[in-house]
Amino acid sequence: MIAKVRIVYHITAFSWYAFIIKSLAAKDGEKLPPGIFEYGGPWKYLTFLNLLLQMVFFGMAVVNDLQTGKNTVKGLNKWKDLIFSVLAFPVGMFVVLLFWVIFSYDRQLVYPESLDAFFPLWMNHAMHTVVMPILLGEILLQHHVYPKTKNGLAALGVVGLAYMGWVIFIYLAVGLWVYPLLGLLNTSGVLGLFLLNMTVVTIMYLLGRTLNNCVWGKGKTVTKNK
Repeated sequence: MIAKVRIVYHITAFSWYAFIIKSLAAKDGEKLPPGIFEYGGPWKYLTFLNLLLQMVFFGMAVVNDLQTGKNTVKGLNKWKDLIFSVLAFPVGMFVVLLFWVIFSYDRQLVYPESLDAFFPLWMNHAMHTVVMPILLGEILLQHHVYPKTKNGLAALGVVGLAYMGWVIFIYLAVGLWVYPLLGLLNTSGVLGLFLLNMTVVTIMYLLGRTLNNCVWGKGKTVTKNK
């Protein structure tokens, strides 16, 4: 029974993210506020990259659920677990947490009111809220084998540095920060914010591992997490 529920869950989640990404892609042809999709389009926003990441993960989960060959399943499941533990869960949770913290403080720094006319309320929540319960549901329905903590955090750090480099590259190329908040900070402030963000996403990684162990038992992953 749980296997059938898992398949339906994975198919539903994949379809949901595919629908959201398609809806966002359709906005690219509309007259949006200046700078929104300038240079890099939606690919410069962590929110959009996270949606792609979630769609890829759940797509892999669907394929894994439907595979029958033992060796194929084992290999795909290994990559699926790696993407979930190192990227999908910590990055997804980070996007939700950071967005709503900044939004609550001053929405102009992350999601100006001018965007409300282009992205309806449901789409905002689809990008920045629904991600969290879907990830928590995945924790409850599927056990994931985590890599050694130092390896997982190292991989997460590389991804974080790559995205920071992408954001800085865009600023150097066109003189615009991807996020208005960065424009209020000096160089030290930008670096400090990045370190803070990496600390938070690291905590999200450890949270995912802890929840996974609490739900499914530490014995299944203890040898991987030392």
